[in-house]
Amino acid sequence: MSTDFIDKLTFLSHPSGKGQEKHHIVIVGAGIIGVCTAYYLTKHPDFHPSTHHITILESKRVAGGASGKAGGLLASWAFPQQIVPLSFRLHQELSDEYDGENVWDYRRLTTVSLEADLEHLNGSNDDSGSSSCSSSCSSSCSSSSSSSQKAYDLAVPTPRKKSGATSGESNGLSDYDAEAEGDDEGDGRSSSFFHSDTNLKSLNMGSNSNDKTLKNETNDRANDGIAAKQLIGEHMIGNPVLTADYMGSVNPFDDGAEEGSGPAVPLPGDLTWIKKHLVKDWSSLGGTDSTAQVHPYKFTHFLLSKAVESGAVDLILGKVNQIHFNDEGACCGISYVPTIEGDFPSNAGHEKTVKITDAQQVVLAMGPWTSKILPDCPISGLRAHSITIKPSTGTVSPYAIFTELKIDNNKYFSPEMYARKDEVYVCGEGDTLVDLPETSDAVEVVREKCDELYHYVSKLSKNLSNGHILKRQACYLPVLNVPTSSGPLVGETNVDGLYVASGHSCWGINNAPATGKIMAELLLEGEAKSADISALNPGLYFDASIVD
Repeated sequence: MSTDFIDKLTFLSHPSGKGQEKHHIVIVGAGIIGVCTAYYLTKHPDFHPSTHHITILESKRVAGGASGKAGGLLASWAFPQQIVPLSFRLHQELSDEYDGENVWDYRRLTTVSLEADLEHLNGSNDDSGSSSCSSSCSSSCSSSSSSSQKAYDLAVPTPRKKSGATSGESNGLSDYDAEAEGDDEGDGRSSSFFHSDTNLKSLNMGSNSNDKTLKNETNDRANDGIAAKQLIGEHMIGNPVLTADYMGSVNPFDDGAEEGSGPAVPLPGDLTWIKKHLVKDWSSLGGTDSTAQVHPYKFTHFLLSKAVESGAVDLILGKVNQIHFNDEGACCGISYVPTIEGDFPSNAGHEKTVKITDAQQVVLAMGPWTSKILPDCPISGLRAHSITIKPSTGTVSPYAIFTELKIDNNKYFSPEMYARKDEVYVCGEGDTLVDLPETSDAVEVVREKCDELYHYVSKLSKNLSNGHILKRQACYLPVLNVPTSSGPLVGETNVDGLYVASGHSCWGINNAPATGKIMAELLLEGEAKSADISALNPGLYFDASIVD
Protein backbone atom coordinates (compact mmCIF):
# COMPACT_ATOMS: atom_id res chain seq x y z
CA MET A 1 0.00 0.00 0.00
CA SER A 2 1.38 3.41 -0.95
CA THR A 3 2.47 5.69 1.87
CA ASP A 4 2.73 8.81 -0.27
CA PHE A 5 0.56 10.61 2.29
CA ILE A 6 3.70 10.77 4.44
CA ASP A 7 5.79 12.51 1.80
CA LYS A 8 3.09 14.97 0.75
CA LEU A 9 2.96 16.82 4.07
CA THR A 10 4.15 20.43 3.73
CA PHE A 11 5.74 22.32 6.63
CA LEU A 12 6.06 26.03 7.27
CA SER A 13 8.43 28.02 9.43
CA HIS A 14 5.96 30.87 10.02
CA PRO A 15 2.16 31.08 10.30
CA SER A 16 0.30 31.38 7.01
CA GLY A 17 -1.98 34.10 8.38
CA LYS A 18 -5.10 32.05 7.65
CA GLY A 19 -5.96 31.99 11.33
CA GLN A 20 -6.50 35.74 11.60
CA GLU A 21 -10.00 36.74 12.68
CA LYS A 22 -10.98 33.08 12.99
CA HIS A 23 -11.37 30.74 15.94
CA HIS A 24 -7.69 29.85 16.11
CA ILE A 25 -6.59 26.68 17.92
CA VAL A 26 -2.87 26.00 18.41
CA ILE A 27 -1.81 22.41 19.04
CA VAL A 28 1.75 21.93 20.27
CA GLY A 29 2.97 18.46 19.35
CA ALA A 30 2.47 16.42 16.17
CA GLY A 31 2.55 13.09 17.91
CA ILE A 32 -0.44 10.79 17.84
CA ILE A 33 -2.36 12.73 20.53
CA GLY A 34 -1.96 16.13 18.84
CA VAL A 35 -2.74 14.66 15.43
CA CYS A 36 -5.89 12.88 16.65
CA THR A 37 -7.02 16.12 18.27
CA ALA A 38 -6.59 17.97 14.98
CA TYR A 39 -8.29 15.18 13.02
CA TYR A 40 -11.38 15.06 15.23
CA LEU A 41 -11.57 18.84 15.30
CA THR A 42 -11.83 18.92 11.51
CA LYS A 43 -14.51 16.19 11.63
CA HIS A 44 -16.59 17.90 14.32
CA PRO A 45 -19.92 19.26 13.03
CA ASP A 46 -19.22 22.66 14.63
CA PHE A 47 -15.88 23.05 12.83
CA HIS A 48 -15.88 25.09 9.63
CA PRO A 49 -12.75 26.09 7.67
CA SER A 50 -14.33 29.46 6.97
CA THR A 51 -14.49 30.27 10.69
CA HIS A 52 -11.93 27.96 12.32
CA HIS A 53 -8.21 27.38 11.88
CA ILE A 54 -5.69 24.99 13.44
CA THR A 55 -1.95 25.49 13.77
CA ILE A 56 0.07 22.38 14.65
CA LEU A 57 3.54 23.17 15.97
CA GLU A 58 6.10 20.35 16.04
CA SER A 59 9.74 20.75 17.06
CA LYS A 60 11.39 18.35 14.61
CA ARG A 61 9.17 15.79 12.86
CA VAL A 62 5.74 14.16 12.92
CA ALA A 63 5.61 11.09 15.17
CA GLY A 64 9.27 11.57 16.03
CA GLY A 65 8.91 10.21 19.56
CA ALA A 66 6.88 7.34 20.99
CA SER A 67 4.16 7.95 18.39
CA GLY A 68 6.51 6.58 15.75
CA LYS A 69 8.51 4.13 17.82
CA ALA A 70 5.91 2.41 20.02
CA GLY A 71 4.63 -1.10 19.45
CA GLY A 72 1.07 -0.12 18.58
CA LEU A 73 -0.75 -2.60 20.81
CA LEU A 74 -4.46 -1.94 21.32
CA ALA A 75 -6.44 -3.57 24.12
CA SER A 76 -9.94 -3.18 25.49
CA TRP A 77 -8.56 -3.95 28.98
CA ALA A 78 -6.07 -1.07 29.00
CA PHE A 79 -6.33 1.94 31.31
CA PRO A 80 -7.99 4.28 32.08
CA GLN A 81 -11.33 2.62 31.56
CA GLN A 82 -13.02 6.02 31.24
CA ILE A 83 -11.79 6.28 27.65
CA VAL A 84 -10.50 2.83 26.64
CA PRO A 85 -13.80 1.33 25.36
CA LEU A 86 -14.44 4.44 23.26
CA SER A 87 -10.93 4.46 21.86
CA PHE A 88 -10.88 0.74 21.04
CA ARG A 89 -14.12 1.18 19.10
CA LEU A 90 -12.87 4.29 17.30
CA HIS A 91 -9.77 2.42 16.14
CA GLN A 92 -12.02 -0.13 14.46
CA GLU A 93 -14.25 2.56 12.95
CA LEU A 94 -11.28 4.44 11.53
CA SER A 95 -9.93 1.24 10.02
CA ASP A 96 -13.31 0.44 8.48
CA GLU A 97 -13.59 3.94 7.00
CA TYR A 98 -10.08 4.29 5.59
CA ASP A 99 -8.99 0.68 4.93
CA GLY A 100 -6.69 0.69 7.92
CA GLU A 101 -5.79 -2.95 7.33
CA ASN A 102 -3.81 -1.93 4.26
CA VAL A 103 -2.95 1.70 5.05
CA TRP A 104 -1.61 1.47 8.61
CA ASP A 105 -1.57 -2.30 9.20
CA TYR A 106 -4.54 -2.43 11.54
CA ARG A 107 -5.49 -5.95 12.52
CA ARG A 108 -6.88 -7.95 15.41
CA LEU A 109 -4.47 -10.36 17.06
CA THR A 110 -4.00 -12.72 19.99
CA THR A 111 -2.07 -11.66 23.08
CA VAL A 112 -0.34 -14.08 25.43
CA SER A 113 2.06 -13.99 28.34
CA LEU A 114 4.67 -16.70 28.65
CA GLU A 115 7.50 -17.76 30.93
CA ALA A 116 10.60 -19.37 29.45
CA ASP A 117 13.86 -20.68 30.87
CA LEU A 118 16.98 -19.60 28.98
CA GLU A 119 19.33 -20.18 31.89
CA HIS A 120 20.85 -23.35 30.47
CA LEU A 121 21.59 -21.54 27.20
CA ASN A 122 24.06 -19.11 28.78
CA GLY A 123 27.43 -19.34 27.09
CA SER A 124 25.99 -21.07 24.02
CA ASN A 125 24.51 -19.72 20.84
CA ASP A 126 21.75 -22.32 20.65
CA ASP A 127 21.14 -21.23 17.08
CA SER A 128 20.47 -17.74 18.39
CA GLY A 129 22.52 -16.08 15.70
CA SER A 130 23.47 -13.40 18.20
CA SER A 131 27.09 -14.17 18.90
CA SER A 132 27.89 -10.47 18.49
CA CYS A 133 26.17 -9.81 21.80
CA SER A 134 28.57 -10.83 24.56
CA SER A 135 27.79 -12.57 27.80
CA SER A 136 27.78 -9.15 29.45
CA CYS A 137 24.14 -8.93 28.36
CA SER A 138 23.16 -10.84 31.45
CA SER A 139 24.83 -8.45 33.84
CA SER A 140 23.65 -5.50 31.78
CA CYS A 141 20.10 -6.73 32.08
CA SER A 142 20.41 -7.01 35.84
CA SER A 143 21.91 -3.56 36.25
CA SER A 144 19.45 -1.81 33.95
CA SER A 145 16.58 -3.45 35.78
CA SER A 146 17.91 -2.15 39.06
CA SER A 147 18.22 1.36 37.71
CA SER A 148 14.70 1.49 36.40
CA GLN A 149 13.23 -0.15 39.48
CA LYS A 150 14.98 2.27 41.78
CA ALA A 151 13.81 5.26 39.77
CA TYR A 152 10.22 4.15 39.16
CA ASP A 153 9.55 1.56 41.82
CA LEU A 154 9.15 -1.18 39.25
CA ALA A 155 9.77 -3.97 41.77
CA VAL A 156 6.22 -5.28 41.61
CA PRO A 157 5.15 -8.91 41.55
CA THR A 158 4.85 -10.65 38.22
CA PRO A 159 1.49 -12.11 37.16
CA ARG A 160 0.51 -15.37 38.77
CA LYS A 161 -0.43 -17.84 36.06
CA LYS A 162 -2.56 -20.93 36.28
CA SER A 163 -0.24 -23.85 35.60
CA GLY A 164 -1.22 -27.17 34.07
CA ALA A 165 -4.76 -26.14 33.23
CA THR A 166 -6.98 -28.93 32.07
CA SER A 167 -10.33 -29.02 30.35
CA GLY A 168 -12.75 -26.97 32.39
CA GLU A 169 -10.06 -24.67 33.79
CA SER A 170 -9.72 -21.14 32.52
CA ASN A 171 -6.35 -20.16 31.12
CA GLY A 172 -7.11 -16.46 30.99
CA LEU A 173 -5.65 -13.25 32.33
CA SER A 174 -3.05 -13.77 35.01
CA ASP A 175 -4.21 -13.56 38.61
CA TYR A 176 -2.43 -12.09 41.59
CA ASP A 177 -1.71 -14.27 44.55
CA ALA A 178 -2.73 -11.80 47.25
CA GLU A 179 -0.94 -13.64 50.03
CA ALA A 180 2.33 -13.73 48.08
CA GLU A 181 2.20 -10.25 46.57
CA GLY A 182 5.63 -9.36 47.89
CA ASP A 183 7.29 -12.75 47.56
CA ASP A 184 9.29 -11.94 44.44
CA GLU A 185 10.83 -8.78 45.85
CA GLY A 186 14.58 -9.02 45.67
CA ASP A 187 14.68 -12.21 43.59
CA GLY A 188 15.87 -10.45 40.45
CA ARG A 189 12.53 -10.30 38.66
CA SER A 190 11.71 -7.06 36.93
CA SER A 191 8.33 -5.89 35.75
CA SER A 192 9.72 -4.66 32.51
CA PHE A 193 6.94 -5.08 30.01
CA PHE A 194 4.83 -1.97 29.70
CA HIS A 195 1.37 -3.32 28.97
CA SER A 196 0.84 -6.14 31.46
CA ASP A 197 -1.62 -5.77 34.29
CA THR A 198 1.15 -5.66 36.88
CA ASN A 199 3.14 -3.05 35.06
CA LEU A 200 0.19 -0.67 34.92
CA LYS A 201 0.81 -0.07 38.61
CA SER A 202 4.54 0.30 38.12
CA LEU A 203 4.01 3.09 35.64
CA ASN A 204 1.59 4.83 37.98
CA MET A 205 4.36 5.02 40.60
CA GLY A 206 1.93 4.66 43.43
CA SER A 207 -1.43 3.36 44.45
CA ASN A 208 -4.69 4.82 43.32
CA SER A 209 -7.72 4.79 45.56
CA ASN A 210 -9.55 3.40 42.55
CA ASP A 211 -6.78 0.97 41.55
CA LYS A 212 -8.20 -1.96 43.45
CA THR A 213 -11.65 -1.45 42.00
CA LEU A 214 -10.23 -0.96 38.53
CA LYS A 215 -8.06 -4.06 38.80
CA ASN A 216 -11.00 -6.13 40.00
CA GLU A 217 -13.18 -4.79 37.18
CA THR A 218 -10.44 -5.52 34.65
CA ASN A 219 -9.91 -9.05 35.94
CA ASP A 220 -13.64 -9.67 36.09
CA ARG A 221 -13.98 -8.50 32.50
CA ALA A 222 -11.10 -10.73 31.51
CA ASN A 223 -12.44 -13.78 33.34
CA ASP A 224 -15.94 -13.28 31.96
CA GLY A 225 -15.14 -12.09 28.46
CA ILE A 226 -11.72 -13.44 27.52
CA ALA A 227 -10.73 -16.45 29.54
CA ALA A 228 -14.14 -18.07 29.19
CA LYS A 229 -13.64 -18.13 25.42
CA GLN A 230 -10.37 -19.96 25.74
CA LEU A 231 -11.31 -23.12 27.54
CA ILE A 232 -9.79 -25.99 25.61
CA GLY A 233 -12.21 -27.04 22.90
CA GLU A 234 -14.12 -23.75 22.77
CA HIS A 235 -13.94 -20.97 20.20
CA MET A 236 -12.00 -17.75 20.57
CA ILE A 237 -13.53 -15.06 18.38
CA GLY A 238 -11.60 -14.79 15.14
CA ASN A 239 -9.22 -17.63 16.03
CA PRO A 240 -9.19 -21.35 15.26
CA VAL A 241 -10.77 -23.73 17.74
CA LEU A 242 -8.18 -24.34 20.44
CA THR A 243 -8.88 -28.02 20.91
CA ALA A 244 -6.46 -30.21 22.80
CA ASP A 245 -5.55 -31.98 19.55
CA TYR A 246 -5.03 -28.69 17.74
CA MET A 247 -2.92 -27.13 20.48
CA GLY A 248 -0.77 -30.21 20.96
CA SER A 249 -0.31 -31.22 17.35
CA VAL A 250 3.17 -31.28 15.83
CA ASN A 251 3.61 -28.77 13.03
CA PRO A 252 6.52 -29.50 10.66
CA PHE A 253 7.22 -25.75 10.56
CA ASP A 254 7.07 -25.41 14.35
CA ASP A 255 10.05 -23.47 15.72
CA GLY A 256 11.74 -26.07 17.90
CA ALA A 257 8.84 -28.52 18.04
CA GLU A 258 11.20 -31.42 17.70
CA GLU A 259 13.32 -30.30 20.65
CA GLY A 260 11.00 -31.04 23.53
CA SER A 261 7.46 -31.32 24.80
CA GLY A 262 7.13 -27.69 25.83
CA PRO A 263 4.91 -26.29 28.56
CA ALA A 264 2.40 -28.30 30.57
CA VAL A 265 -0.36 -26.41 28.77
CA PRO A 266 0.39 -26.62 25.01
CA LEU A 267 0.78 -23.34 23.17
CA PRO A 268 -1.75 -22.45 20.45
CA GLY A 269 -1.04 -24.47 17.33
CA ASP A 270 -0.50 -21.44 15.11
CA LEU A 271 2.13 -19.92 17.42
CA THR A 272 4.85 -21.64 15.43
CA TRP A 273 7.68 -19.14 15.78
CA ILE A 274 8.47 -19.77 19.46
CA LYS A 275 10.66 -22.62 20.71
CA LYS A 276 8.07 -24.48 22.71
CA HIS A 277 10.55 -26.62 24.63
CA LEU A 278 11.82 -23.46 26.37
CA VAL A 279 8.36 -22.33 27.52
CA LYS A 280 7.50 -23.31 31.10
CA ASP A 281 4.08 -21.70 31.40
CA TRP A 282 1.79 -19.35 29.53
CA SER A 283 -1.57 -17.67 29.77
CA SER A 284 -3.86 -15.71 27.51
CA LEU A 285 -4.22 -11.94 27.85
CA GLY A 286 -6.80 -11.53 25.11
CA GLY A 287 -8.11 -12.81 21.82
CA THR A 288 -9.04 -10.95 18.67
CA ASP A 289 -12.16 -9.69 20.39
CA SER A 290 -10.11 -7.61 22.83
CA THR A 291 -6.67 -6.93 21.34
CA ALA A 292 -5.46 -5.43 18.07
CA GLN A 293 -2.54 -3.46 16.66
CA VAL A 294 -1.61 -0.59 14.38
CA HIS A 295 1.64 0.67 12.89
CA PRO A 296 1.81 3.94 14.90
CA TYR A 297 4.02 5.87 12.47
CA LYS A 298 1.75 5.15 9.50
CA PHE A 299 -1.41 5.72 11.53
CA THR A 300 -0.28 9.13 12.81
CA HIS A 301 0.80 10.36 9.39
CA PHE A 302 -2.40 9.20 7.70
CA LEU A 303 -4.72 10.92 10.15
CA LEU A 304 -2.64 14.09 9.88
CA SER A 305 -2.97 13.99 6.09
CA LYS A 306 -6.76 13.72 6.44
CA ALA A 307 -6.83 16.70 8.82
CA VAL A 308 -4.71 18.76 6.40
CA GLU A 309 -7.15 17.94 3.60
CA SER A 310 -9.67 20.18 5.35
CA GLY A 311 -7.64 23.20 4.23
CA ALA A 312 -7.79 24.60 7.75
CA VAL A 313 -4.51 23.27 9.18
CA ASP A 314 -1.01 24.81 9.19
CA LEU A 315 1.95 22.54 9.95
CA ILE A 316 4.86 24.45 11.45
CA LEU A 317 8.27 23.13 12.45
CA GLY A 318 9.30 25.03 15.53
CA LYS A 319 10.30 24.54 19.16
CA VAL A 320 7.93 26.25 21.60
CA ASN A 321 9.66 28.31 24.27
CA GLN A 322 6.94 30.41 25.90
CA ILE A 323 3.22 30.59 26.58
CA HIS A 324 1.53 33.98 26.26
CA PHE A 325 -1.29 35.28 28.44
CA ASN A 326 -3.60 38.24 27.89
CA ASP A 327 -4.49 40.95 30.41
CA GLU A 328 -7.21 38.74 31.90
CA GLY A 329 -4.71 35.94 32.55
CA ALA A 330 -6.07 33.64 29.82
CA CYS A 331 -3.78 31.86 27.40
CA CYS A 332 -3.65 33.62 24.03
CA GLY A 333 -0.75 31.98 22.23
CA ILE A 334 2.84 30.78 22.20
CA SER A 335 6.31 31.73 21.02
CA TYR A 336 8.60 29.35 19.17
CA VAL A 337 11.89 29.14 17.32
CA PRO A 338 11.61 27.74 13.78
CA THR A 339 13.37 24.40 13.30
CA ILE A 340 13.17 23.79 9.60
CA GLU A 341 15.71 21.05 8.81
CA GLY A 342 19.24 22.34 9.39
CA ASP A 343 18.12 25.14 11.70
CA PHE A 344 18.56 23.57 15.15
CA PRO A 345 17.10 25.80 17.89
CA SER A 346 20.20 25.75 20.08
CA ASN A 347 22.00 27.70 17.34
CA ALA A 348 19.17 30.11 16.70
CA GLY A 349 19.29 33.63 18.00
CA HIS A 350 16.60 35.33 20.07
CA GLU A 351 15.68 37.45 17.07
CA LYS A 352 14.33 34.35 15.31
CA THR A 353 11.58 33.82 17.86
CA VAL A 354 8.11 33.84 16.30
CA LYS A 355 5.00 34.79 18.26
CA ILE A 356 1.44 33.58 17.81
CA THR A 357 -0.82 35.70 20.01
CA ASP A 358 -4.21 35.42 18.32
CA ALA A 359 -5.14 31.95 19.59
CA GLN A 360 -8.39 31.34 21.42
CA GLN A 361 -7.14 27.99 22.70
CA VAL A 362 -3.76 26.28 23.06
CA VAL A 363 -3.42 22.51 23.46
CA LEU A 364 -0.17 21.06 24.81
CA ALA A 365 0.12 17.53 23.46
CA MET A 366 3.85 17.31 24.03
CA GLY A 367 4.13 13.97 25.80
CA PRO A 368 7.01 13.99 28.30
CA TRP A 369 8.07 17.43 27.05
CA THR A 370 4.94 19.01 28.55
CA SER A 371 6.71 19.76 31.83
CA LYS A 372 9.44 21.62 29.91
CA ILE A 373 6.87 24.37 29.32
CA LEU A 374 4.70 23.84 32.42
CA PRO A 375 7.23 23.15 35.20
CA ASP A 376 4.56 22.28 37.76
CA CYS A 377 3.08 19.60 35.50
CA PRO A 378 3.90 16.16 37.04
CA ILE A 379 4.78 14.41 33.78
CA SER A 380 8.21 12.94 33.16
CA GLY A 381 9.84 10.68 30.61
CA LEU A 382 10.67 6.97 30.82
CA ARG A 383 13.10 5.92 28.10
CA ALA A 384 12.31 2.69 26.27
CA HIS A 385 14.51 0.93 23.73
CA SER A 386 13.11 -1.19 20.92
CA ILE A 387 14.13 -2.98 17.74
CA THR A 388 12.36 -4.29 14.70
CA ILE A 389 13.40 -7.63 13.22
CA LYS A 390 12.78 -9.09 9.79
CA PRO A 391 11.99 -12.78 10.41
CA SER A 392 13.76 -15.36 8.30
CA THR A 393 10.37 -16.57 7.03
CA GLY A 394 9.28 -13.05 6.09
CA THR A 395 6.17 -13.14 8.27
CA VAL A 396 5.04 -14.87 11.46
CA SER A 397 1.61 -15.53 12.95
CA PRO A 398 -0.13 -12.49 14.51
CA TYR A 399 0.65 -12.59 18.22
CA ALA A 400 1.60 -10.06 20.86
CA ILE A 401 3.75 -11.84 23.42
CA PHE A 402 4.71 -10.63 26.89
CA THR A 403 7.62 -12.65 28.19
CA GLU A 404 9.41 -13.39 31.41
CA LEU A 405 12.70 -15.02 30.50
CA LYS A 406 14.85 -16.60 33.16
CA ILE A 407 18.41 -15.85 32.05
CA ASP A 408 20.40 -16.80 35.13
CA ASN A 409 19.93 -17.72 38.77
CA ASN A 410 17.34 -15.22 40.07
CA LYS A 411 17.78 -13.00 37.00
CA TYR A 412 14.96 -12.31 34.58
CA PHE A 413 14.48 -10.32 31.40
CA SER A 414 11.04 -9.43 30.09
CA PRO A 415 10.82 -8.11 26.53
CA GLU A 416 7.56 -7.70 24.62
CA MET A 417 7.24 -9.02 21.08
CA TYR A 418 4.61 -7.83 18.60
CA ALA A 419 4.33 -9.61 15.27
CA ARG A 420 3.55 -7.10 12.55
CA LYS A 421 2.69 -7.93 8.96
CA ASP A 422 6.28 -7.86 7.74
CA GLU A 423 8.42 -7.55 10.89
CA VAL A 424 8.51 -8.26 14.61
CA TYR A 425 8.69 -5.35 17.03
CA VAL A 426 10.54 -5.99 20.31
CA CYS A 427 10.75 -3.58 23.24
CA GLY A 428 12.36 -3.73 26.66
CA GLU A 429 11.97 -2.15 30.04
CA GLY A 430 12.26 1.57 30.69
CA ASP A 431 15.09 3.47 32.29
CA THR A 432 15.74 6.95 33.65
CA LEU A 433 19.50 6.93 33.16
CA VAL A 434 19.49 9.92 30.80
CA ASP A 435 17.49 13.12 31.21
CA LEU A 436 14.87 14.00 28.65
CA PRO A 437 16.62 15.76 25.74
CA GLU A 438 15.42 18.96 24.09
CA THR A 439 13.80 17.21 21.11
CA SER A 440 12.86 13.71 20.03
CA ASP A 441 15.69 13.71 17.50
CA ALA A 442 18.20 14.00 20.34
CA VAL A 443 17.10 10.84 22.16
CA GLU A 444 20.17 8.74 22.94
CA VAL A 445 19.97 5.19 21.61
CA VAL A 446 22.19 2.73 23.48
CA ARG A 447 23.16 0.04 20.97
CA GLU A 448 23.96 -2.44 23.72
CA LYS A 449 20.38 -2.27 25.02
CA CYS A 450 19.04 -2.98 21.54
CA ASP A 451 21.48 -5.83 21.02
CA GLU A 452 20.48 -7.20 24.41
CA LEU A 453 16.87 -7.40 23.22
CA TYR A 454 17.90 -9.31 20.12
CA HIS A 455 20.23 -11.56 22.08
CA TYR A 456 17.44 -12.95 24.23
CA VAL A 457 14.45 -13.03 21.88
CA SER A 458 16.60 -14.75 19.25
CA LYS A 459 17.20 -17.57 21.75
CA LEU A 460 13.44 -17.99 21.90
CA SER A 461 12.86 -18.11 18.15
CA LYS A 462 14.76 -19.42 15.13
CA ASN A 463 12.65 -17.17 12.93
CA LEU A 464 14.18 -14.21 14.73
CA SER A 465 17.71 -15.55 15.20
CA ASN A 466 17.94 -16.32 11.48
CA GLY A 467 16.42 -12.96 10.63
CA HIS A 468 18.07 -9.55 10.94
CA ILE A 469 17.58 -6.30 12.82
CA LEU A 470 15.94 -3.55 10.79
CA LYS A 471 15.94 -0.71 13.34
CA ARG A 472 17.46 0.14 16.70
CA GLN A 473 15.61 2.97 18.42
CA ALA A 474 14.55 4.60 21.68
CA CYS A 475 11.80 6.94 22.80
CA TYR A 476 10.40 8.43 25.99
CA LEU A 477 7.01 7.47 27.41
CA PRO A 478 5.09 10.29 29.14
CA VAL A 479 4.58 9.08 32.71
CA LEU A 480 2.33 10.83 35.22
CA ASN A 481 4.03 11.16 38.60
CA VAL A 482 0.85 11.25 40.68
CA PRO A 483 0.21 8.53 43.30
CA THR A 484 -3.56 8.98 43.07
CA SER A 485 -3.95 8.78 39.30
CA SER A 486 -2.94 6.49 36.48
CA GLY A 487 -3.27 9.30 33.95
CA PRO A 488 -3.51 10.68 31.38
CA LEU A 489 -4.31 14.36 31.90
CA VAL A 490 -6.94 15.48 29.41
CA GLY A 491 -8.72 18.81 29.46
CA GLU A 492 -8.47 22.48 30.34
CA THR A 493 -6.01 23.54 33.00
CA ASN A 494 -6.68 26.13 35.70
CA VAL A 495 -5.66 28.75 33.10
CA ASP A 496 -8.44 29.72 30.71
CA GLY A 497 -7.74 28.68 27.14
CA LEU A 498 -4.81 26.40 28.03
CA TYR A 499 -5.38 22.66 27.61
CA VAL A 500 -3.25 19.58 28.23
CA ALA A 501 -3.52 16.14 26.63
CA SER A 502 -0.57 14.11 27.87
CA GLY A 503 0.64 11.52 30.38
CA HIS A 504 -0.69 8.47 28.51
CA SER A 505 2.30 6.30 29.55
CA CYS A 506 2.31 3.06 27.54
CA TRP A 507 -1.23 3.47 26.22
CA GLY A 508 -0.91 6.58 24.06
CA ILE A 509 -1.48 4.75 20.79
CA ASN A 510 -4.41 2.85 22.27
CA ASN A 511 -6.12 5.94 23.71
CA ALA A 512 -5.31 8.53 21.06
CA PRO A 513 -8.61 8.45 19.10
CA ALA A 514 -10.73 8.84 22.24
CA THR A 515 -8.44 11.59 23.52
CA GLY A 516 -8.69 13.43 20.21
CA LYS A 517 -12.46 13.12 20.02
CA ILE A 518 -12.91 14.30 23.60
CA MET A 519 -10.52 17.21 23.10
CA ALA A 520 -12.50 18.29 20.02
CA GLU A 521 -15.69 18.31 22.10
CA LEU A 522 -14.02 20.32 24.87
CA LEU A 523 -12.58 22.87 22.45
CA LEU A 524 -15.71 23.38 20.35
CA GLU A 525 -18.57 22.57 22.74
CA GLY A 526 -17.04 23.34 26.11
CA GLU A 527 -17.63 19.87 27.56
CA ALA A 528 -16.74 16.25 26.97
CA LYS A 529 -19.77 14.33 25.78
CA SER A 530 -18.34 10.99 24.70
CA ALA A 531 -16.89 9.99 28.08
CA ASP A 532 -16.68 11.09 31.70
CA ILE A 533 -13.15 12.44 32.09
CA SER A 534 -13.63 14.35 35.36
CA ALA A 535 -10.90 12.27 37.02
CA LEU A 536 -8.45 13.18 34.24
CA ASN A 537 -8.84 16.94 34.76
CA PRO A 538 -5.36 18.58 34.66
CA GLY A 539 -6.51 21.22 37.12
CA LEU A 540 -6.67 18.59 39.85
CA TYR A 541 -2.96 17.87 39.73
CA PHE A 542 -0.92 21.01 38.98
CA ASP A 543 -0.94 24.77 38.61
CA ALA A 544 -0.52 25.80 34.97
CA SER A 545 0.01 29.45 35.89
CA ILE A 546 3.47 28.58 37.22
CA VAL A 547 5.87 29.26 34.36
CA ASP A 548 9.59 29.88 34.13
